[in-house]
Amino acid sequence: MLELASVLAGPQVGQFFAELGATVLKVEAPAGDVTRTWKTRAETTDSDVSAYFSCANWGKQSVVLDLTTAAGKEQVQQLAARADVVVASYKPGDAEKLGVDYATLRAQNPGLIYAHLTGYGPAVARAGYDAVLQAEAGFMHLNAKPGQEPQKMPVAMIDLLAAHQLKEGLLTALYHRCRTGQGSLVQVSLLDSALASLANQAASWLVTGRDPQPLGSGHPSIVPYGTVYAAGNGRSLVLAVGADRQFRHLCQALGRPEWATEARFQTNEARVAHRAELESLLQARVAEVNGDELLSQLEELGVPAGAVRTVGEALALESGQQMLLPTAEAGFQGLRTVAFQSSSWPRAAALVAPPHLGEHTAEVIAGQE
Repeated sequence: MLELASVLAGPQVGQFFAELGATVLKVEAPAGDVTRTWKTRAETTDSDVSAYFSCANWGKQSVVLDLTTAAGKEQVQQLAARADVVVASYKPGDAEKLGVDYATLRAQNPGLIYAHLTGYGPAVARAGYDAVLQAEAGFMHLNAKPGQEPQKMPVAMIDLLAAHQLKEGLLTALYHRCRTGQGSLVQVSLLDSALASLANQAASWLVTGRDPQPLGSGHPSIVPYGTVYAAGNGRSLVLAVGADRQFRHLCQALGRPEWATEARFQTNEARVAHRAELESLLQARVAEVNGDELLSQLEELGVPAGAVRTVGEALALESGQQMLLPTAEAGFQGLRTVAFQSSSWPRAAALVAPPHLGEHTAEVIAGQE
């Protein structure tokens, strides 16, 4: 795979295939992927491998080529002639200027699968940025408490959604090539990926004609679901009660079985209609109990609930440890992008660390000669 992509969405796809055993050549401009410089204040090292860069670049080789020069253009075209897949994230028109567009590369490699990621589609020459797309696609509007300002997601959610769309497109193209021998052009935009992921919120508007309104972490059609409760011992927790039976068990665990028999709370439809009253009762009651004991009891009763954890706490769990990529050479661990397990495809035990800028340039270029 030849990765002509930077930042997050395209590189996430590259790491995904690296974890599945592909050789991934990451072509970087002389200045490098910009995320090499995106460091938090906690990062004191002067390494060109930032935490952000490391989240999407395990298992790759870094090759520095200047595609604005004739030599760089020739070298990347030679690499593309031997590639199974090219992943590019150029603005519409830029790939053509650099000589790395699908038509140019396909002429040398008819079976090539070329994935092109854009912000707004191949006809709109506008750069796509995750935060802007979160705003424009409705995510920020919904991600707020009533009356409070819209909030961006704490991760580049639209980039990640687009990466999943790109993976799916590439996997179907690979299957198509196995069946027909033909290559493909796969086009994915951040905007389409975002809109496709609005799911029930989009359906609500399409069905009712009414815009979904911000509910904080609450759910528009299920109560109680997603709201954060503070327990008496300081534990914050969420409930995900999707069935009347589960609500009855919740009331039992809270020592308030009579709530489940009240007409205003007896069914989910009634609970949605009386959301404010129920949430007020739950907030007050949960504040009186030990959150950890309540979570344990709810698990026994089959009521979906969980503690609000920090990122570190989540990764420290046994389930979190299974998603880490251990390696001695990097000095730190990485996070897997492959979250499925298959009897027909082994999971990567480890990957080489994210590469330093241009670390493999000489080796790769020499291999072409």
